[in-house]
Parts: sequence; C-alpha cells; structure tokens
Amino acid sequence: MTIMIVDDNAGMRKVIKGIAAEKYDVVIECADGEEAVKSFNQFHPDVVLMDIQMPKMDGIQAMKKIMMSDERAKVIIVTDYNNESFRSAAQNAGARAYVSKENLFELSELIHH
Repeated sequence: MTIMIVDDNAGMRKVIKGIAAEKYDVVIECADGEEAVKSFNQFHPDVVLMDIQMPKMDGIQAMKKIMMSDERAKVIIVTDYNNESFRSAAQNAGARAYVSKENLFELSELIHH
C-alpha cells in the first residue's frame, strides 16, 4: 500500500512518516499542493495526508484537483488549523477525515484501521 504525505514542514513529514511507515510499503513525500497533485496523478496512492497551509497551492485546492482526477481518492486533512471554516471547506472538497496535528494519535488510529 502507498501513502502520500503532503506538508511544507519537513520535520512534520518525518513525524507522520514514522506513524505511517509500519502499515504502508511506499511513502511519498510532497512539500506543497502543486507537487501533491502531480505526484497523486503519477503514483495513485491509497491514502493522502494533506496539510492545509502550504506554499504554491494550499491543501484544499490540491484536494479539489485530486478529487477531480479521482473521486474515490482518500484524503485526510492533517493540520494545525482546528476551526470550523477549514473543517467545512475540507469536507466540501471531499476530505475523508480532519485531524489536528496536536492529536496525531487520532491519525494513527485512522490510518492503521
């Protein structure tokens, strides 16, 4: 199985990779939404873990583009922004879940089940 981690913070990608590595055979890392869209279309990962605030293209826009190319894509938002407007935008764009970076235990539960 393949997972794609999209976050402009390399340290956070490393932390998330540590959580996901035991379940996924292939881990793809992207530093912005633009790179995520290209990588999704190239690798078609089973799960995408997407930050919201990133350079070039934010996570919501990237998720919309990914969902246009594959409406079955499983995108989980992983962000520092835990407010209703971001949650609503993510849900409307097709996010399967919304996880705060403050509670990565919840992320572990989501990706290991």
